[in-house]
Amino acid sequence: MFKNYLKIAWRNIAKHKIFSLINIIGLTIGLSASFVIGLIIYYDATFDDFHPDKDRIYRVVSNFTSPTGTFYNSGVTLALKDAIKDNPNYEALGSLFMKQPMNVTNPETNVTIDLPKHVIFAEQEYFNIFQYNFIAGNSSNPIESPNTVVLSEDRAKQYFPNVEFTQIIGKTLVYDDNINAEVTGIVENLPGRTDLVFQEFISWPTLLQTSRKQDLLDKKWNSTTSQSQLFVKLSPTASLENIQQELDKLAKDHEDANSKKYGQETHFDLQALSDLHFDENYGLFDWSAARTSKSLLYNLALVALFLLLLGCINFINLNTAQATQRAKEIGIRKTLGSSRKQLIWQFIGETFLLVLISALLSFVLTKWLLEVFSDFVPNGLEFELITSPVVIIGILLLLAVVTFLSGFYPAMVLSRFNAVSVLKNNLTLGDKRAKLRKTLTVFQFAIAQVFIIGTLIVGKQINYLLSEDMGFKTESVVTVYQPITSRDFSKLELFGNEIKTVPEVEESSLIYNPPASNNSNITDFTRKVDSIERYKEVFCLYGDTNYIDVFDINLLAGTDRKNDTIREIVINETAMKEFGFENPQAAIGEFLDDYDGDPVPIVGVMADFHLSSLHMEIPPTVLIGDWYRPEWHQFQAVSMTLRSDKERGLSTGVSNIEAVYNKIYPDTDMRLEFMDETIESFYNREKKISKLLKWATGLSILISCLGLLGLVIFTTNRRVKEIGVRKVLGASVFQINMLLCKEFLILVGIAFVVAAPIAYYGTYEWLQDFSYKIGISWWIFLVSGMAMIAIALLAMSVRTLHAASANPVNSLRSE
Repeated sequence: MFKNYLKIAWRNIAKHKIFSLINIIGLTIGLSASFVIGLIIYYDATFDDFHPDKDRIYRVVSNFTSPTGTFYNSGVTLALKDAIKDNPNYEALGSLFMKQPMNVTNPETNVTIDLPKHVIFAEQEYFNIFQYNFIAGNSSNPIESPNTVVLSEDRAKQYFPNVEFTQIIGKTLVYDDNINAEVTGIVENLPGRTDLVFQEFISWPTLLQTSRKQDLLDKKWNSTTSQSQLFVKLSPTASLENIQQELDKLAKDHEDANSKKYGQETHFDLQALSDLHFDENYGLFDWSAARTSKSLLYNLALVALFLLLLGCINFINLNTAQATQRAKEIGIRKTLGSSRKQLIWQFIGETFLLVLISALLSFVLTKWLLEVFSDFVPNGLEFELITSPVVIIGILLLLAVVTFLSGFYPAMVLSRFNAVSVLKNNLTLGDKRAKLRKTLTVFQFAIAQVFIIGTLIVGKQINYLLSEDMGFKTESVVTVYQPITSRDFSKLELFGNEIKTVPEVEESSLIYNPPASNNSNITDFTRKVDSIERYKEVFCLYGDTNYIDVFDINLLAGTDRKNDTIREIVINETAMKEFGFENPQAAIGEFLDDYDGDPVPIVGVMADFHLSSLHMEIPPTVLIGDWYRPEWHQFQAVSMTLRSDKERGLSTGVSNIEAVYNKIYPDTDMRLEFMDETIESFYNREKKISKLLKWATGLSILISCLGLLGLVIFTTNRRVKEIGVRKVLGASVFQINMLLCKEFLILVGIAFVVAAPIAYYGTYEWLQDFSYKIGISWWIFLVSGMAMIAIALLAMSVRTLHAASANPVNSLRSE
């Protein structure tokens, strides 16, 4: 029986080659998108899902609200753990402190490794929360004592190559030339995908031998750093609501006077382990890893769903349209004894065969698409993940659902035909199925129309973001950073002086950070105006007296600071207004009180410029020198403008800069950033969305037009004689073409009416994320609507022009 069904299904597919090809193309596109996006979602959703009791593990995080907004910090005050350690709601509490050592030395071999990554100071409780498999050493309390360390197997191989793990136990590592740590344990790498990327666990008491000793001893409630983090494991009976209330009370009870005075509030929240990978507010432990957001995954899933639906709609439309062509076959089968149930399974089998062919093609395309969508694909995702049992089960379920969605309704329609009516040629198909086809066609083109409008608006906004004047010079501006391990200001100063001798360098400045960067420094300034104290959180830029010249910042009033270390500041227009000055000149000579309450004179007012992406408004900003030298220095880089008028100026300039850098900092890699590339990097997410929309638009148009072409082919085949009669009576090719296309163009027009408000709402909401944005112009909708009509007309004309141009003698010969 099954073999017979398979043969009949294959013959029907081969008989209607064009319709089968259209169905296969549509389903293949939808399934390929679903496979790729499904792999991405599965990959990201299964981070840290292998930990025992993972549903009871949380990270405690801090949120700070003030009149200027909300700020998020993945860390907590060191005082918090002591306040909750006796709470029965917590089964275990484990603190960790992220402090990267400058170097680690194996004294036996004198091999030194600079800036080892993923090193933490951890409490013993950390290993009670997260279960690591110890392959050597003490697993009960390996880091309870000072000067002990546990290594991962990868880190152990790096520090002690060609040494057995058991022989590494008891050996010593030297951190930053002054802290000795005995290796007490070696753990296996965590068995699955994880954001807990730590490779080296130094005992918590060892922190008392570092520069953070005072922080551990004082444990101030008003001091929070992202370096200090706290993981907790809740007891099985714990109530999240009660815990949150207790944390809120602790934050309220320890609110300091300044916070109350200026309307600042601190909140402690529990972040589930499963959210660690997705939450954009707090960051990952590996900052170099690409971030994944749930909103992006939702958008990807919607794209896959829509593309799959478009393929299913093509199948339903074409199969219900072809119903009359298979009527006699059904009538004969029923006459010979076939039941309706058998016919339904026959048609479902044909659908499954098409879906199976599409799935096989999709497997081939998936590997290629993973490369095309590399911007969306996580770095560790490999095609082989598709062989995972969970993924295979998911694919089988997807194929079953697609088969049901595509084949069930056509099967019900076809199997319902009355055998007597069919064989007497009295078969009548009412308007219901025609209305359904029209509705599904409108739905198809509405989706395509939404994608077109979205692509145009997103593309226009991105173009605006990249072309908008930042308020300072961005072209031919580069920044070179000193090595992280370097703490010698004299070398940085020497590098700054040597750079001036490079002929391609026009201006240079010692800085902490350029005007727009991914780093930010915020401090508090206040000013009394009519006995009212104005308090503001202000962004700080640190640079020498050439800073304004290098970045070509417009000075509205006053002058720059006299030298690099004098306590004078230059403020921007926004700060001028926030602190109550009526105009730039009025601010010159006035004072702002810094965080310690010391007055600092304002010597200049600079024009506003953007410090980050156009998502955020321009904040109050001050330009500061290197005040605390010689105790320690704030500057960490040299920014410079290169002469772009010289032939090969940029490439030659960079080569000469690198030569100077290597002379002063030998054996280190130069970190150089172009200002325009930094600004462009602010909009990586928007560029990903734009790329996604372009692909979605192209594929949705392709699927929709293929389906429309199939319906047009079917319609023209049914109206061959009508076309012949009209031609004999004098109708032109154009008139016949418009006659055949008119009905479908009306459907495309209705789709535009449906899509326009949906697209407007979606793009309007998306644009609200930007403080500076384009307006949504009416011409975008007009252009997209005309483009969709033109594309649909072109797709239909492929067939209608051929039918309209045919010789009517051939179609009327039988008459």
